[in-house]
Amino acid sequence: MAKAPSSKPAPRAWQRMLSGRRLDLLDPSPFDVEVEDIAQGLARVARWNGQTKGDHAFSVAEHSVVVEKICAHLEPDWPYRWRLAALLHDAPEYVIGDMISPFKAALGFDYKAFEARLEAAIHARYGLPAVLPDAVKAVIKRADRACAYFEATQIAGFTVEESRKFFGRPPKGLSVTIDPLPVKAAQTLFLDRFNLLLEHVEREKH
Repeated sequence: MAKAPSSKPAPRAWQRMLSGRRLDLLDPSPFDVEVEDIAQGLARVARWNGQTKGDHAFSVAEHSVVVEKICAHLEPDWPYRWRLAALLHDAPEYVIGDMISPFKAALGFDYKAFEARLEAAIHARYGLPAVLPDAVKAVIKRADRACAYFEATQIAGFTVEESRKFFGRPPKGLSVTIDPLPVKAAQTLFLDRFNLLLEHVEREKH
């Protein structure tokens, strides 16, 4: 006997944002991406799964601002669009959270493909290429690892030797102080930096 068709609704695959947008997680649209939602989410996502010293978590929002500043140190003549890309390098985490690298590796290709689709939608929303040039990605990755080094040694309990093993030595002459901010302060810091960079990007177009 044939089974009756199931009346069970399909699982919900979208998330409602505080802006009122409904972001389709399987097919994200640039039109449903708002920087206020990104800042809201990233300021509430803790780096190192919250296993850090201090009264406040070190948020992905604050981490993103530090990485962008390190990129400016590494590439002082970079166009502002690449600095904006650096600020947004972890933007998908406003939806998916900050998963540690070993867990990302365990999840495999499907996770990476999902992250790439969301990143492409975010980039399209703010006039960036869906896929960044390899040279740009390499600089952002270098800055990201340098930031991780300073985070690890200052707030995550790593020794200098451990940090050098996992993240490499930071660029010569670079010094960064990691000072975890309260959520609202981190959110404002990210938004202010985004708005300034976007203003410069618009000027570069003219």
